[in-house]
Amino acid sequence: MTSSTVVNPIKTRLADLLDHDLFTPRELSWLSFNARVLQEAADPSVPVIERLRYLGIFSNNSDEFFRVRVAEVRRLISVSGGDGKQQSKELLAAIQKRVMELQREFDRNYKEILAELSARRIYMINEKQLDEGQANFVQAYFNNTVLPELEPILLRDNKAIPPLNDESLYLAIDIKSGDDYYYAVVDVPTDRLDRFVEIPRRKGKGGKVFIVLDNIIRACLPQIFRGVIPVDSAEAYCFKFSRDAELEIDTGILQSLIDRMATSLKQRRKADAVRMVYDEKMPQRLLDYISARFGFGKYDSLIGGGRYHNSKDFMGFPNVGPKYLEFKPLPPIRVPRLDEQGSIFDAIREQDVFLYYPYHPFDYVVDLLKTAALDPDVTEIKICLYRVANNSRVIDALVNAVQNGKRVLAVVELAARFDEEANINWAQQLTENGIRVIFGIPGLKVHSKLILIERREGHATRFYSHIGTGNFNEKTARIYTDFTLITHDQNVGKDVYNVFDFLQYTYKRPDYRLLLVSPHTSRPGIMELIEQEIANAQAGYRASMTLKCNNLVDKELVTKLYEASQAGVEIRLIIRGMCSLLPGVKGISENIQAISIVDRYLEHPRAYVFYNRGNPRYIIGSADLMTRNLDYRVEVLCPIFDEDAQRVIQDVLDQQWHDNVRARVLDQNQVNEYVKSKKKVARIRSQESIHRYLSTGKLPRYPKSQMNVPAKRRRKMK
Repeated sequence: MTSSTVVNPIKTRLADLLDHDLFTPRELSWLSFNARVLQEAADPSVPVIERLRYLGIFSNNSDEFFRVRVAEVRRLISVSGGDGKQQSKELLAAIQKRVMELQREFDRNYKEILAELSARRIYMINEKQLDEGQANFVQAYFNNTVLPELEPILLRDNKAIPPLNDESLYLAIDIKSGDDYYYAVVDVPTDRLDRFVEIPRRKGKGGKVFIVLDNIIRACLPQIFRGVIPVDSAEAYCFKFSRDAELEIDTGILQSLIDRMATSLKQRRKADAVRMVYDEKMPQRLLDYISARFGFGKYDSLIGGGRYHNSKDFMGFPNVGPKYLEFKPLPPIRVPRLDEQGSIFDAIREQDVFLYYPYHPFDYVVDLLKTAALDPDVTEIKICLYRVANNSRVIDALVNAVQNGKRVLAVVELAARFDEEANINWAQQLTENGIRVIFGIPGLKVHSKLILIERREGHATRFYSHIGTGNFNEKTARIYTDFTLITHDQNVGKDVYNVFDFLQYTYKRPDYRLLLVSPHTSRPGIMELIEQEIANAQAGYRASMTLKCNNLVDKELVTKLYEASQAGVEIRLIIRGMCSLLPGVKGISENIQAISIVDRYLEHPRAYVFYNRGNPRYIIGSADLMTRNLDYRVEVLCPIFDEDAQRVIQDVLDQQWHDNVRARVLDQNQVNEYVKSKKKVARIRSQESIHRYLSTGKLPRYPKSQMNVPAKRRRKMK
């Protein structure tokens, strides 16, 4: 055998084992993430209103999981053959088994939380627990507010059923009239009315009393059918559908992209239902009738549960008790040099601005855009919009810029899942206000978090660039953690300019100086950085990396990380959601450890750190370690050169790595055990300690990473 044909034994072994033993299906890994959310709801140390809200988050996550992940597995069953079909069937069965386990855990937690709320004199009652005064209030509220919003549908065998809305809450109504039974469906109008209605207290008792909207309808069922059916008795049972969320967009040239997207959204409302959740006390004859009429098949999920569904509404449950029933707010941390009088452009030229939401306020980005809108030297603003807030000050600033004579280009991603309709409306509003709107590239979602401001300075045009890990959304910036870099580095600026150039003229293939840009250079760039750590380890140097992202599921990258582990590279993974890699497998991934943090804020940054023989390389950006992010989206990853920003990234990652309160171990067993505290080690809840650190500069006590050692000492290390 010649040297040119020698096969790497490590790569061969990994290739043989990967699909069988060393790659967790991302669907099961995602369910493990949602189980971590449910752990928060079950934790008695979490304030009770927050526990209820975690149930809402769990429910909302579950809805999206079925609409996206389970729908995809069902499609694979339909189109695959042989082993592929069988594997997909087995995966679907494993998903359904785990979902049922989580649903039972959800129901147990819900009962415990209701009891805890009652102990705090916050009561959730049903229609059978109303006293006379409360019943009169409910009756009046139903007549004046609810009944005008109801549009019941009588189910008849010879009459087609109109498509029901995806994720809306419905009541299946079982009506007995003489010897006959009638069935009907009514939409619970939670999109127009509050789900939780406060009603008068019971006589002689204090506290706050709530009834859900569905129970108000239950209390008044006969009135819905007055004059239509003589009602001897009627019972109502909640149910809802999850439909396949995949959009099929006709690429015909005779229709605008917005029109095609709007048409596809209408078709989504008629897409196959992939799940029905329902009150398990629904009579079997009614369940069978509804299942048959709505066409559920053998690969669909029918999930029985408690009396109430659409629990995602709990995310907005108000705190009507003492403040300690929810998390104590962490006040936003101001950046003094950005608050000083003078131009924000002067501050950026002096030093890069590095922000970490929600610890730092998102206002600074809005201020940057508002200043650019007014500054007479600014000539153009370009921005990528993926998800924005309903009442967006970002949009207001862009419109104001046009009114002040600036050129504004907005790249609007129409295919941002579940925000498609909102983005169509934004695109139309922006266009009407004189902003040039483009929709990116067919087949490539534009997921980058970019702003480019072009400004005349002297006789030249200078670039001010924003690269972030999160959306330009004031609402989510208060509950998602995200990094943002704002820089005057002209090499970065030229690269960002080239990204926007590519989005406008897709036939061009730009050369990037510093940025890693999907679908062009992100994958080879990350692979090269991992390869360099492998080479360093093989040469006898200390080699390590810390990778923080939302999801790690790309098989090629997982294989490369296994290879790095076998070469002796120390790898720390901080993964919020899906992690297909299995840490700690003997002979394969012994040098890989992984954790996940679930706490009051949603962990959302992507930050990748490579030791690089004592001169670490820091990268942040929008790309997760997923095939879609590396190959099928426009994503941007940016190196961080500012030493202060590097220090913040490293200190944040180190605090998270040593979190012994809200961090869970990710391992082969997928059981989400909490990181165990060692004796005499300080209690570190990273989201709180990071807030103290950014406020005071003080770090908690933990073993410091060698990446934080001063550069002169690092260079001496092997």
